[in-house]
This record gives sequence, structure tokens and C-alpha cells, in this order.
Amino acid sequence: MQVAVVTDSTAYLPEGFAVRHAITVVPLYVLIDGEEGLDGVDVDQSTLVDALKAKRKVTTSMPTPTSFTKAYREALDNGADAVVSVHISGELSGTWGAAVAAADEVNAERGAGSVRVVDSRTTVMGLGFAAVRAADVATRGATGAEVEAAAVSAAARSRTLFVVETLEHLRRGGRIGAATAVLGTALAMKPLLHIDDGKIKPLEKVRTLSRAMTRLADLAVEAAGDQQVEVAVQHLGSYERAARLAERLEERIPGVDGCVVAELGAVIGAHTGPGVVGVVVQPV
Repeated sequence: MQVAVVTDSTAYLPEGFAVRHAITVVPLYVLIDGEEGLDGVDVDQSTLVDALKAKRKVTTSMPTPTSFTKAYREALDNGADAVVSVHISGELSGTWGAAVAAADEVNAERGAGSVRVVDSRTTVMGLGFAAVRAADVATRGATGAEVEAAAVSAAARSRTLFVVETLEHLRRGGRIGAATAVLGTALAMKPLLHIDDGKIKPLEKVRTLSRAMTRLADLAVEAAGDQQVEVAVQHLGSYERAARLAERLEERIPGVDGCVVAELGAVIGAHTGPGVVGVVVQPV
């Protein structure tokens, strides 16, 4: 592969995807009562769920620029002609900014265009599918600019929808407005949210979780239309609910080219809380 692809841990690629597609994953940080650990390395889903249920203080932070410069230099030293680094929306995390700072440093050393950084304007498998698409294009001998364009195109065409049991975690993390959080809690609503222009925004409010899951499936089917698509269902501590949703989508979307079920990791899970179920629809 002449172009190496890097992403961050918030892509939450299903097990084996990163290795299969030769994607380097740089983890974000999770802090539980001030004790720092790497997302998906030191802090897994069960550790996070236990911490949240115990009402321990859970916060997150971006990787350091040094983490990225190390990944970029290793890729270039191992024979890559260029690196394309694809990351969580800059509206949701400072990760993209840290990657840009690292890219500037490496490009000054290795030459302009050695590292290209993409703000995916999304996260979870919206980001993951973009990184995989970039890696697939890279294996066919594409240039750095072509791999970057493939990642941007894939991310822009993805649709990410999800249901949370409460808006409180998103409110605490500053990812959604306080007024919206209060409204959802006061009316005991189960909010449907989506990623829009890089931000988490309310889409609809439904009165029961059962109805919310039905509506989530309907919206995913609408997003797929008659296109050939890949679908990912992701969750935190809600495998059975996620699996049922995946089965429903495979039955209802005629053009689905695989539907994977994967658990969210600690960084995104810290902001959504246990019980979240989301779906990402990616046109092929």
C-alpha cells in the first residue's frame, strides 16, 4: 500500500476490520475519577458502564499531537508514500486539530502532502466506513489526494442515527443544548438524534423506547432507499436490542450489503450513556 490510512478510536471499527484493511487506530483518552486510560486499550465498554452506573466522574480527551506524529512517521518509515488521516468531527472533539498540528510538523520534515488530514464531520461507523473506503482505494494504487477524496465522499454520504435512553450524558459533555436535554427528560421522551453538519442534533422525540426503535428502523430504511448500502448497528450494553434492529434492517433493506453489529467504546459511550443504539447507513 503506497498510501497509509490512520483513524482514531471513535470509529469503533468491528473486530478485525483495522487489521484486515491495514488501518492504524490512534486512541483517545478516557478519564474515570481523574485516572487516565486509552479508549479501547485500558478502558473497555464494561468498565465504562460500571463507572457510569456507579456515578463516577467520566470525562474524555483527545490524543496528543505526539501520538499522531508517531503514527505518521512510522507509516512513512515503513514504506508509505503518503498518509491520509481520517477523524471524528471537529465539532465534537479536538482530535482533528491535534492531527492537523501533527501533520504540519511531519509535512515540514517529509514534504508537503506527505500527510493529509480529513475532518469526517461524523463519528462511529460513519467515520469507520470512511476510513475503510479510503483504505480500499489505497490498495488499488490511488494517490494521496484520491484517497483523501474517497474518505471525504464516503463520510459526506453516510447517515448516522441513534436513540439514547437519556440526554443527560450528552448535556453534561456539552454535545447537546441544555434546553433540549431538559425537555426530553421532563416529558420522559426517548429522543432520536442524528449527525448533521458535524454536530449531534435532535431529530424527533418518541414517547417510548419501543416506538423509538421502530422509528429508528424506519428512518434507516428511508436513508437506504433503493441504493446498495452497508449498514452498521452500534450500541453500548444493548446487544439484544441492537441485534433485533440489525435483523429487521436486513429484512427491510433490499440493497443491504452486510449489516454488522458492534459495541461502542468508552469515549462515545461516555457521552451517550448505556443503552444507546445507533445505525449508520453507508451507500456503497
